[in-house]
Amino acid sequence: MHYINQIKEKAKSEKKRIVLPETMDERVLAAAIIASEENLADIILIGNKGDLETQDPKLKNITIIDPQNSELTEKYIKKLVELRKEKGMTPEEATKLLLEDYMYYACMLVLDKQADGVVSGACHSTANTLRPALQIIKTDPTTKLVSAFFLMVVPNCEYGENGVFLFADCGLEQNPTSEKLAEIAGTSAKSFERLVGKKPYVAMLSHSTKGSAQHVDIDKVVEATKIAKEHYPQYQIDGELQLDAAIIPEVAQSKAQDSQVAGRANVLVFPDLDSGNIGYKLVQRLAKAEAYGPLTQGINAPINDLSRGCSIEDIIGVIAITAVQAQNK
Repeated sequence: MHYINQIKEKAKSEKKRIVLPETMDERVLAAAIIASEENLADIILIGNKGDLETQDPKLKNITIIDPQNSELTEKYIKKLVELRKEKGMTPEEATKLLLEDYMYYACMLVLDKQADGVVSGACHSTANTLRPALQIIKTDPTTKLVSAFFLMVVPNCEYGENGVFLFADCGLEQNPTSEKLAEIAGTSAKSFERLVGKKPYVAMLSHSTKGSAQHVDIDKVVEATKIAKEHYPQYQIDGELQLDAAIIPEVAQSKAQDSQVAGRANVLVFPDLDSGNIGYKLVQRLAKAEAYGPLTQGINAPINDLSRGCSIEDIIGVIAITAVQAQNK
């Protein structure tokens, strides 16, 4: 069974409440209708009920919360002021945020346990999506770092987990230190294990394999690998590895034959955001892979971003993934 279909079946097994705040985007509304009809989640939209139902009568079957007249709004204004009082938040500012930036309202719904997760980013930046989440829901106390990853599903691919890979970090950390790279490796292994249900093999990527080149950038990856192995002994993590040595058994045999990860990696940790972002887009466009994300790890609830170039099917896939993440929570 195709990977995303497996995720959808799992999402259906224990339906979660997923908020889609970007009701100004037609792709989001179309995805909401399909996800609801397929029973992937109980969808919550934020916006004017009359306006939305006029756009498509099928939206009458979906929960719509209008901040302008919801009985929850006054409570959320007070709560947001309380949460952000040290930053000088006033009732007027809280009101403006909740009524005009629906991502803030979506995060308040999750904090209030009225919802289990949020999918946004179809027409907003990653910063617009994650800022409210970090201010309201905050980081997971078991994790030191919030990072982002993509689940990549590559057609007709024998590498990784039958073409399924996790790429990190492709969305948040611009130039992570060795300590941050190690944290990304550990949380990514955990995310892969939970979402794919298979054993993660984590490759710490570089332009060098096991000392084939010398540079301070390579030193960073070598140190990150050492830290990750110490902090996450339950996972198979190795580096530094070039991409071909990480995923192709024949190359691994000649370049890193003693590695337990080389030639079988399914979690790829990139040394910086540039390489991660370029890497996932190359695979998405040239290999015609499905790219789901940026998905976040390290926040207290599943709050997931979308690429602004996402399709309706991409949004539906991320809704299902977010629901499964909520099940794991």
